Amino acid sequence: MYGANRHYAEQYRKVGVSSRAIDADPHRLVALLLEGAGERIRRAEACLASGDQALKGKAIGEACAIIGHLNGSLDHEAGGDVAGNLSALYEYVLHRLTEGNLNNDVNALQESLSLMTEIESAWNAIPAEQRAMPNAAGAR
Repeated sequence: MYGANRHYAEQYRKVGVSSRAIDADPHRLVALLLEGAGERIRRAEACLASGDQALKGKAIGEACAIIGHLNGSLDHEAGGDVAGNLSALYEYVLHRLTEGNLNNDVNALQESLSLMTEIESAWNAIPAEQRAMPNAAGAR
């Protein structure tokens, strides 16, 4: 019975995430991706603490996929130096997450989470009137 309830709860969560994404504007979509990356890094930390190597690796892989997507969606032509600096930061976080995964390094995971939290905070602090501008912060 517990397994069935867990399955239904997971389905409900996925529908909730999907409906948030469907109704989101481009700025909100990036915010959801940043939030999702942070959630997965936190999950990886918890899995590392509990010794669950498989789920730790899965969570880090998902975080890396999200960050890779964020990096790939940067518009370097419109975003200029901001997009370039953000890309370098994303690459650094990907490197640290890989180190954290390979070496079971909680400090690398914590540093990655801290950096992603800073990016998320800065993104969410963009005033609403600037959010409607095309290519805000270099995102396509």
